[in-house]
Amino acid sequence: MADLDMERKMVSPKKLHVTIPEPFDLSVSSPISSSSSAAAYELYLRLPELRNLWSSLGFSQWITEPVLKPALQALEITFRLILTVASDTRPYINRQEWTRRLDSLVTNQIKIVASLCEDDDECVPVRNGWSSMSLLSEIATCRTTESIGQKILCTVENEMRWCKYTLGLGEPNLAGKPYLQYDVVCRPEELQSLKNNPYADHIGNQENQTLYTIHQILESWIHVSLNLLNRIESRIDEAKFEKASSDVYLLETIWNLLSEIEDLHILMDPEDFLKVKKQLKIKSTSQNDAFCFRSKGLVEMAKMSRELRQKVPAVLQVEVDPTGGPRLQEAAMKLYSSKTEYEKIHLLQGMQAVESASKRFFFGYQKLAAAMMGSAEANANRTAASHHETCDSLTQVFMEPTYYPSLDAAKTFLGEFWSNLVSRH
Repeated sequence: MADLDMERKMVSPKKLHVTIPEPFDLSVSSPISSSSSAAAYELYLRLPELRNLWSSLGFSQWITEPVLKPALQALEITFRLILTVASDTRPYINRQEWTRRLDSLVTNQIKIVASLCEDDDECVPVRNGWSSMSLLSEIATCRTTESIGQKILCTVENEMRWCKYTLGLGEPNLAGKPYLQYDVVCRPEELQSLKNNPYADHIGNQENQTLYTIHQILESWIHVSLNLLNRIESRIDEAKFEKASSDVYLLETIWNLLSEIEDLHILMDPEDFLKVKKQLKIKSTSQNDAFCFRSKGLVEMAKMSRELRQKVPAVLQVEVDPTGGPRLQEAAMKLYSSKTEYEKIHLLQGMQAVESASKRFFFGYQKLAAAMMGSAEANANRTAASHHETCDSLTQVFMEPTYYPSLDAAKTFLGEFWSNLVSRH
């Protein structure tokens, strides 16, 4: 039987040495791109108006509204994208793959919405009837989109089965649950008023509307994440570790969803995309001007995800050793070994899952940019030729050492302990 003073055995210098690397000197506390390019990005997407819709909370007692409202609005904008693709008259677009990917995207969004609803309180605004404003009813009855529309309705019915209410989008509702006041919460009519970007009248390029809609969906989910991150921090401070763990895994799922949204760009026609890029005057303006960093929300989301590491001492209930000792590492090893506070283990694992998902997003974004624009332009702002030279900020994000060196070291020592124990037997 393994004894529990393994920390003493494993920290012996004869056993194993672990060097905790210093992080890159990367600041993501403010947008890396120039303020002018970030402002142009916001103007193009009509983000000030969209932000007003995200933040227009109408139910003061409903604590889930700040995260659920923009999630429902992202879903509604995705319905608009389905209709945009369906109405595209170009004969050379890949309709089959668009249908598959939009079906997957809607399904994954509904899963997240359902997870948010499962955690809901008693103050949910419900009614007895369906939404009359959502675009899903048009999708489900239009000849060219009926199949995907009916599939979405079945997905809503299936994913909402553990919730006390359902969304009210026209799903069968076999359990006879109350319907969310979808039109009041989501405000689909006002969302639809933002369907055209400021350049819609004088840029005759279908990919302009596609690009615009994709990024509105992306920004809506980023806003969900920012509110979710605030809730995670509050729940950790209140020692609600099980609820914080649930939220952290939702955050990981949203990072993966952002990658799925960005990957829709690969279905855009190459020449039409590059033409609209020129028409919109989208170009790099500085060494660190990766296009994704024009989103202030994404930069803040990355920063807040990274700063979750500051909550590790609160979870482990120890203070950081000012001398650099292994206090956090030893506390983590005890937690992993005892298994008596498993909700804390779930939370710490979720934090590391968020780190992996965020770094995968930025790595995937770099490769996607090269696929869409060509490696010459996508890599124009990269200056790293060796490990010792300066990397561009996008590369630094996913090449940075672990955000959780104490947890990393604890697992390294635990792995070495069990390896030595097995080898002795």
